[in-house]
Amino acid sequence: MTSSGLSRRELLQLSGISTLGALAGCASRLPGTDDGGGRAVTPRPTVTADPDTSVSLTSTSGTIRPASDASTTTSMYDGQYPGPELRVQEGDVLSVELANDLREETTIHWHGIPVANPVDGVPNVTQDPVAAGDTFTYKFRAEPAGTYFYHSHVGLQLDRGLLGPLIVEERDPHVEYDREYVVVLDDYLSREPRLPSDGGTGGGGMGGMMGDVRPPYEGLLINGQLPENPPTFDVTEGDRVRFRFVNAASATVFGVRIAGHELSVTHADGRPVEPVGADSFVLGAGERYDVVVEATNPGRWFVQANALDGNEPPARAVVEYESTGGSGTPQPPSSSSNRLQYGDLRALSSLDGVSGDPDRTFDLSLSRGRDQSYTWTIDGQERVIELFTHYSQFDYYYSGLLA
Repeated sequence: MTSSGLSRRELLQLSGISTLGALAGCASRLPGTDDGGGRAVTPRPTVTADPDTSVSLTSTSGTIRPASDASTTTSMYDGQYPGPELRVQEGDVLSVELANDLREETTIHWHGIPVANPVDGVPNVTQDPVAAGDTFTYKFRAEPAGTYFYHSHVGLQLDRGLLGPLIVEERDPHVEYDREYVVVLDDYLSREPRLPSDGGTGGGGMGGMMGDVRPPYEGLLINGQLPENPPTFDVTEGDRVRFRFVNAASATVFGVRIAGHELSVTHADGRPVEPVGADSFVLGAGERYDVVVEATNPGRWFVQANALDGNEPPARAVVEYESTGGSGTPQPPSSSSNRLQYGDLRALSSLDGVSGDPDRTFDLSLSRGRDQSYTWTIDGQERVIELFTHYSQFDYYYSGLLA
């Protein structure tokens, strides 16, 4: 809580929505300079060019079957879970018309893509939510290249299946590969999730080894399938296979391995890095990693994603060499001995427009609130608004520092 008593959302509603039109045509200043100066930052403009790619998405309700003996009614895009893969060339203008066939309002947020505020999909902050029965068209330039995903930003609709992968293809990839697969990880509930204020996200109550920090999920998914019904990724011996991993889960951190194969990590959160070898990596909620695998070990092998903070059976898929003919039991991965560390990652280049030394450095302590609650604090405060008044500019700049 700050002296103003406003939350970040409340502040953005006052200073962001009311001045959105004014900000579109003027520059702002980075926060935190004592003299009111600092670098001028121009808000990202709304794209007016004709689209290179146009698609339509419909948010609706339907039944999914993640395994032969499991089904639930949930929300989906175009009747699919995960939603349809959207794929576009780097730099192209993408137009997505969203039709809302749900009984409640919704939006789409383009996770990881820097877009203009009016198409960023945060309801009542950057855009009005799309009412039931209405449509809204999102249009933005798809850049930079990388692995991303889209999802609703309304309530717990992400938890109920309103998500899908978004791939922005490089015009000149820095790694060679023969085929690729998108791997969407998620956690699974067969019934409606609940907010923490209503008694927890799990719907069936908290407790056990997880306490009230993470709900006990009913399963973990790869591309919408439970481990008893794993999807299959076909490969040919000698192929270089690119796997694009997306963690679309709400509360699960995954440890990811591919049995029988070394991983070459080539991208982190969409950005290219110097390829680095590992046998496993940790994927937090919202993160994405791309890896390239040399298909030199014929057989059937599990892609496995374990919940690092849960005890559900691991999510699984199968890498299947064509020479096996689909026969044989898939082999599980051995224990990890070379897990990727953040310090192993080296970006190939900084983000465009980011260079030199920072104008100001912030030292922040992130921690959980008292009594292992759902509250998270920055420097002991539940609400910090001074730092985030110019959130989009700071976030973009901070990402550049990470590179």
